Amino acid sequence: MKTLTFVLITLNIFFTTTSLAQTKEQPSVAINKLLDGLHLAASEAKLDKYLNSFTANGVFMGTDDWERWSRPVTLDKYVSERFAGGTGWTYKSVERNLVLSEDSNTAWFDEITVSEKWGRFRGTGVVIKQQGEWKIAHYAMSFLVPNEVWEQVSELSTKAFTARPSN
Repeated sequence: MKTLTFVLITLNIFFTTTSLAQTKEQPSVAINKLLDGLHLAASEAKLDKYLNSFTANGVFMGTDDWERWSRPVTLDKYVSERFAGGTGWTYKSVERNLVLSEDSNTAWFDEITVSEKWGRFRGTGVVIKQQGEWKIAHYAMSFLVPNEVWEQVSELSTKAFTARPSN
């Protein structure tokens, strides 16, 4: 009897611990699926899937100083126009880091993505859980510049911004 009780207690602890571990892993799995799905939707020009990855007032920050697209107006319009011809853009995540809030309803991420055409970028953002579903509230993309060429890139960027008319 003592052996049976010991086995039952041990199994209960094992399954409780396993269940807690799986619960803790679920946000990471769901967030990775969300972000990978965003990149896949962009690559396949799937408008609804792409836009539904964001919150109703989500923001996407591009690499240029004027590229701040927010839902539902400017981001939806830009993506609709861009996907209209059946093409989008392809970035593949090659590295990603996630940090969950204590209540597991908010997460911060950073990732490195690669585009065959444009090179390496860093995406950073915030995802929030709304009605049991993870959504992107903020995504910012920046172009990665190796330190060895930073000076030349900085000079080109400064010239380009200087040449632009003032708003």
